Amino acid sequence: MSTLKKIGNYFGFGEEGYEDGYAPEEVRAEQPEEVPETPTIVPSEPEPAPAQVTPIRASVRPVETAAPSTMSRIQTIHPRSYNDAKIIGTTFREGVPIIMNLSAMDEANSKRLVDFSAGLIFGLRGSIEKVTNSVFLLTPENIEVTAEADGEEDSQASFFNQS
Repeated sequence: MSTLKKIGNYFGFGEEGYEDGYAPEEVRAEQPEEVPETPTIVPSEPEPAPAQVTPIRASVRPVETAAPSTMSRIQTIHPRSYNDAKIIGTTFREGVPIIMNLSAMDEANSKRLVDFSAGLIFGLRGSIEKVTNSVFLLTPENIEVTAEADGEEDSQASFFNQS
């Protein structure tokens, strides 16, 4: 038997074994026969009653939109930079239609502002109409814009695509 196995056996980490794998008859006679263990039945504890659950109120407040009969104004906004997006967003969120004139902005920032406006109208279920190359009309959900009848049935979708 190796020294490590002897040390392990001394500390109780290994089994007493013999080099050839067979124990002498005296050792086998001393070892009791293995008796299968009978399972012990432990009485189970009663399950605790389920806890009372209080529903959580939704912390998100729905966006209030103006009623169709209360529309009394249309806001015209001439943004000069992308920082004016906050004015557009707060005005549109109040349910006010917006005419957005981007003629005073460079092309890169005007594209960013149109993208912002497209996301705004998508989130608040409004619509956006291109009036000219640099003028857009943003309308809330409760306002319908009808285009001139040119004989074409190609109506513009409520989401504006710049490509």
